[in-house]
Amino acid sequence: MIRISTIFIAICMVLVAASLGLILYSVAGISGTESAIVALTALTAFILYNAVSMRLRDRTDVGGQIADLSRGTADLARQVAEFGRRLAALEGKMVSANSVSADRIQAVTSEINELGTLVKQLAASVANHDDMLAGATAAIASSAGKLQTESASEASSSVDETSGGHEAGVASASTSTSSDGSSSRSQAQILAAVKSAIDENRIDIYLQPMVSLPQRKVRFYEAVTRLRDERDQVVAADDFILVAEAAGLIGRIDHAVMLKCVQVLRRLMVRNKDVGVFCNVAAATLGNPAIFAQCLDFLEANRALAPSLVLEFKQSTFRNLDPGKIEHLAALAQRGFRFSIDHVTDLRIEPRELADRGVRFIKVPAALLLDHRHNSGSDIHPSDLSDLLGRFGIDLIAERIEGERSVVDLLDYDVRFGQGFLFAPPRPLRPEGASATAGSIPAKTQEINGSGRTASLDGLAIDPARVSGNAALARRIAGQA
Repeated sequence: MIRISTIFIAICMVLVAASLGLILYSVAGISGTESAIVALTALTAFILYNAVSMRLRDRTDVGGQIADLSRGTADLARQVAEFGRRLAALEGKMVSANSVSADRIQAVTSEINELGTLVKQLAASVANHDDMLAGATAAIASSAGKLQTESASEASSSVDETSGGHEAGVASASTSTSSDGSSSRSQAQILAAVKSAIDENRIDIYLQPMVSLPQRKVRFYEAVTRLRDERDQVVAADDFILVAEAAGLIGRIDHAVMLKCVQVLRRLMVRNKDVGVFCNVAAATLGNPAIFAQCLDFLEANRALAPSLVLEFKQSTFRNLDPGKIEHLAALAQRGFRFSIDHVTDLRIEPRELADRGVRFIKVPAALLLDHRHNSGSDIHPSDLSDLLGRFGIDLIAERIEGERSVVDLLDYDVRFGQGFLFAPPRPLRPEGASATAGSIPAKTQEINGSGRTASLDGLAIDPARVSGNAALARRIAGQA
């Protein structure tokens, strides 16, 4: 694009040439043709001069640009050289590091070989010791056989003493036989008592509180199942659970316990909306489609209580889930029910997987948390377990707490809930579904009627606001219960 200055210069040159021709024509008297030739010659000279001057100026500018480009190229070459030097130094360092790593690997390999040799020597020495022990055991057995032979010969010399000892042996054998017979009859009696208790609705639940630590404020209750036989004698869960599972009756027991837990929970929530009840469910109930369908229908009808009714399963149940049980757990979780895990035998826990399945509580025995020797091989230290579970929305509950010393140690582990005889033992409820009171612990002891059941609703003697940690008081309450 032509610049304005160039156009202005061209116009000026034309004007100057025309003016020169006009002056020669008018003043000097030269003819018009000659004046035009002179004017054209002057214009040509002006154009040539302007072109030459512009070319010289452009050459100067191009020279400066070439000089700048040369300087930039030199700087770029210098930087490339610097980068090459640094890259060479880095390659040298990497080679030296690789050589050092190779030396270290070789040293570790040699140490491993030495350890392998030592292990082989140790295995050989252990084998030698085993052989020596086997020889010593054989020698002791042979000497014991000789002693028995000698004692038998001495016993044959005294007929009277032998006959008396024979009578005693016969009496002991008959006693053991009668004991075995009574044991078998005891199993049959327990089975009959379970069937009778289910048919006649003699299934009771006992409530044991779970308290917050260190405030010892009641937050939940666990429903513990008990049966009563025809003479109203209480049969503990440890005595009838295995028999009921073998006979296929545990599902009916769990269904009845769920009914009573819902009744108790409704009574409790009249006075305290923040309280919850833990209801134990057996693995056989979870895996039986017919029984589970009945339980699911009942829980569906009481879906409004899902945030306060916690279904509790054993740790072994969650470790042996088949597709049917997984589907049943998902159906319960879909309806808003939360789960708890008890009977924990080790701390190999996957909190993310449990949280995905709906687990919100894990109950670990206090002895398991505080036994450092037992936890030496676990994946996580017990002091970090509460924080790890909390990241996934799972609360840790320490159960079977029986001493104040355990409470102090558990507080160092950041355990926020506790359960055990230190706070309160399981207390019975009337079979009509009466719930625990929200009042304070009464001064008088609870009256028990002739059938072994509580005579009044207020006899539970558990304060939802606060439970005393006095061990003597806990033992006295346990004796009254």
